[in-house]
Amino acid sequence: MKAKVLKTERDYRVALAYVEHLMEQPSPGDAELELWSLLVENYEQFLFPIAAPDPIEAIRFRLEQAGMQATDLLP
Repeated sequence: MKAKVLKTERDYRVALAYVEHLMEQPSPGDAELELWSLLVENYEQFLFPIAAPDPIEAIRFRLEQAGMQATDLLP
């Protein structure tokens, strides 16, 4: 299959199916699998961008996950 920039949802689905096909092979071609994975990743990052979190909110979230309070950071 010839590699190309993914521009449509159909291109994306075909590329995903091809990546899955490559991964199922007993010895997938590393370069080809890497190339197709990068094409898929590039399309996903373009279509579904994830903004960086607010730094303060990220710290608060991590503290909450760890069951800590802001005062626990003082020592």
